[in-house]
Amino acid sequence: MALGARGGQVRNLVLREGVVLVAIGSLAGFACAYAIARAASSIASQLASVFETRTNDPVLIVGAPALLAALSLAACYLPARRATRIDPVAALREQ
Repeated sequence: MALGARGGQVRNLVLREGVVLVAIGSLAGFACAYAIARAASSIASQLASVFETRTNDPVLIVGAPALLAALSLAACYLPARRATRIDPVAALREQ
């Protein structure tokens, strides 16, 4: 696809694959975090009383995965943008 594709098509391909991986990772992370939180609820309640903090802060529950997803998408976008600037013929000649 890289030889006949325009820059936007290559970028969209890389970003689409990145979004799928980020979505799968986020869903798996939420599922594992929920299972661990349910399994360790007694320990979490004891820790909450010691540290006097809320363990179910919605900003933290939504904010942390959103921040990680944004960083992951930036990690996909920056190399994709750089790849669109490379001439495919020049890249093949170097190899």
